[in-house]
Amino acid sequence: MKVDFYATFRQIVGTKTVDFPLPQGSTLRQLIAEILRCYPQLRQELLDKNGELDRHVHVFINGRNAPFLENGLETILSLQDTVSLLPAVGGGKEPPSKFEVGYN
Repeated sequence: MKVDFYATFRQIVGTKTVDFPLPQGSTLRQLIAEILRCYPQLRQELLDKNGELDRHVHVFINGRNAPFLENGLETILSLQDTVSLLPAVGGGKEPPSKFEVGYN
């Protein structure tokens, strides 16, 4: 099962793509458990205080956002699937107010 890591996750893992040897019929939850077994330093980045996937972590299966899939973390994966893990991206400057750009 190929997993692509982005941004800070890639820095922790040290590479863009890792192939995890999981049996056919594994779920997304099982894949995440295997990722954490191989890269325990990702635990605080991926999981919330209750041990569930943090709501700020974005997981895509073949480009589809996993939380919107019918079975969520219990989605059964195919060995040909590509899973992408992205941290929330935020920050930057607040947009200017209408007064700062010359509107009156």
